[in-house]
Amino acid sequence: MSDTITNVFICGVGGQGILLSSKILSALALNEGLDVKKSEVHGMAQRGGSVVSHVRYGREVFSPVIEEQCADFLLAFEKMEALRWLHFLKPGGTAIVNKLELLPSGLDNYPAGLEKEIEERCERAIFVEAEKLAREAGSPRAVNVVLLGVLAGLIGQPVEKWQETIRASVKPKTIDINLKAFDLGHALA
Repeated sequence: MSDTITNVFICGVGGQGILLSSKILSALALNEGLDVKKSEVHGMAQRGGSVVSHVRYGREVFSPVIEEQCADFLLAFEKMEALRWLHFLKPGGTAIVNKLELLPSGLDNYPAGLEKEIEERCERAIFVEAEKLAREAGSPRAVNVVLLGVLAGLIGQPVEKWQETIRASVKPKTIDINLKAFDLGHALA
């Protein structure tokens, strides 16, 4: 992790593990002695509504909120949410997008062509079949840690530090699943 401020915008819908992801990322940066600011918007999370988390870390961070076009990374747990929040990604930033398609209420069909539209609107998009990898790790609920593994491979920091932080952040009975999920995501980066 560098001395400059790193901005990670995490988005998805309620119940996907967005808040745990931001907790793990924040704890990792804190353990490295960096200043960390985090902001979360839960909205209608319990009803599958949009959830976002802003995580900012560096030598000195004054605000917890990432401004539009300032996120170094967009970590999206669902394709439509990626598109909804893509305006937070800075030019040259990286979107890490779970290939999941959750049909929102009120729509009969999931919109076609979202991956292409995301690719056209950002310079670097990485699409991940995170649910498949999470199932391979032992639980579909480990999607969040799969995506963190991809992020970890891009931002650096020794794998051992990530693993240590994951161990301290998840329930003891899920440690092995989450570590495997992290490794599977990290291997993609």
